[in-house]
Parts: sequence; structure tokens; C-alpha cells
Amino acid sequence: MMSQLVTEEFYVPARDSGIRIYVRNKRPAEMTAFSPARTILFVHGATYPSETAFDLRLDGVSWMEFIASRGFDVYLLDIRGYGRSTRPPQMSEPPENHPPLARGGDAVADVGVVADWILARRELSRLNLLGWSWGTSLMATYTTQNADRVNRLALYAPAWIRTTPSLVQVSGKVGAYRSVRRDQMLERWLTGVPEDRKASLIPQGWFDAWADAVFASDPDGAKQDPPVVRAPNGVVQDGRDFWSANKAWYDPTKITVPTLLVVAEWDRDTPLYMAQTLFPLLTNAPYKRMAVIGEGTHTVMLEKNRMELFNIVQQFLEE
Repeated sequence: MMSQLVTEEFYVPARDSGIRIYVRNKRPAEMTAFSPARTILFVHGATYPSETAFDLRLDGVSWMEFIASRGFDVYLLDIRGYGRSTRPPQMSEPPENHPPLARGGDAVADVGVVADWILARRELSRLNLLGWSWGTSLMATYTTQNADRVNRLALYAPAWIRTTPSLVQVSGKVGAYRSVRRDQMLERWLTGVPEDRKASLIPQGWFDAWADAVFASDPDGAKQDPPVVRAPNGVVQDGRDFWSANKAWYDPTKITVPTLLVVAEWDRDTPLYMAQTLFPLLTNAPYKRMAVIGEGTHTVMLEKNRMELFNIVQQFLEE
């Protein structure tokens, strides 16, 4: 039986004026005492906002609710230009008119203001961080700069030096943002899945529930024909300048907190070799663990084996 959860929503001012970062919080209704070990902040990946994956109810429960119902104070945020956070005015103009939006430095700063806000709100000194895909780079980078504020670091589908092509492709000059159609969302999701497993990987109705939530997060994009979700291209430019150019974006030796890497077998966005390369570089983590989930993709949190991911991360948080 899931405990009664309280949901609150906030807008936290970014370091730049005029930009507000959307934050959602879920926690047990009876929770009155807060601790670093039981406080966690999630950030999304390169294309879709946090709520559409982390707080999407499938089979009656979202990952956010799964964690909160086990006695945690759980937060998610959207980086500027994503979801319910401020979308820069450049996103209403043709993308080629402006340089890539939401570069990694801005995104880490957005994580930082929200982390600071949570610590002040709950009068805590540390919290746990959970990132997915691009979000792993953001959370890891924040941790290298603020180790004293991080309790544990969980990296799901960690990005690292790339030796295979990115699935988030932009040909030619990188504009301010990119637009993604529904068919492209499904095609990217199923890349790398054996043909005979594609039909059973995503339970009936789950893709549509997720895609509908994604389009609802960008009403202006959803009005286009065909409907699209718009995503800032800062991550694409950073990928070209760093991960695809054999350059690391952060120094793993500066991570000095317990760290978990989780990746799924069929992930083609951040393939297994990335986690395997990163893991031995975490030389100063007091302890570290790597888990591989069979029969899953980059989006295993929305697939039939999602509970494996949830339980692996939960064990790491609670031990």
C-alpha cells in the first residue's frame, strides 16, 4: 500500500534574471523530519523534461512516487528551455537564427540553484542526486564542484566519451533548438532492440501515455503540423565539442561520494562501453557500483523491466 503523498510545485529563480526553473516535490504526507540520506533531486536528459519520465504514472505508480512512498523527500527539475521552466524567447523563432540554447554550464547552474534551494528549504547540508543520460553529466559535474553538498550520486544511463554515433543528430550548423516528432521518438527508443523483442518491450499503452505527456509539456510545439516537442541544442553542441571529440566534460577523479552507475543492455544512446570506461576512472569515490539491466534500453524506466532499475537505485539509496 503506497503511503499518502503530498505534491508541491515551485518556480526557483535561475542565476540569470527572467528565467525560472520548475521544481516538483513529492513526499509522504506524514513526513516531518528531513535528512540528507532521504532527500533526492532528479534531472532529465537531452530531449524530454523530467516529469514525463520520472513522474509518469504507469501501472499505477511513477518512479518519483515509488521513491517517495519509501520515506523520501523527492524532487525533480526542468533545465531552462525544457518542460515547465522558462523557455527562452529564441525558441519561438527559427532555430537557425540563434546559437544553441542551454549549454552545459547554464544547465549545471540551474541544478545548482535548485540544490541550494532544497538544502535551504529543509535546513540540510547534503542531498542525493539522480541523473538520467545528459543529466548524469550535469549531476556528476555539480558533484565535482560541490562534493560537500552531495550525499550519494546515482547515474542512470551515464554519458561518457563517445566512439559510436549519437542518436540525437543535428546535421550541419547547430541552431538554438531542435524539433522531434512522435515517430522519431519511437524509432530512437527502439534502436538496438532485437526485432523479436520490440513488440514486448514496452507494455501496451505506455509509449502513447509517455508521448502524450511529452507533447503536453510543450503546447506550442504540439500545435505544429505535425506536432513536435522542442528541445534546446546546447547539449548537442557540447556533445560535438566534448564527448564526440574524445574530450571529457568533467573529471571523474573529483567525485568523492558513493556513486552508482546503471545501464541497460540495449542502450544505444549511452551504450554499455561508456559506463565501463567511466567506472574505473571513479578512483576517489568511497565506494562505487555498476549494474547492468538485461532486456532494456536507454528508456528502461518506462519499460517492462522498470522495477529492476527502481530497486537497484533504491537499494543504493537506502543501504
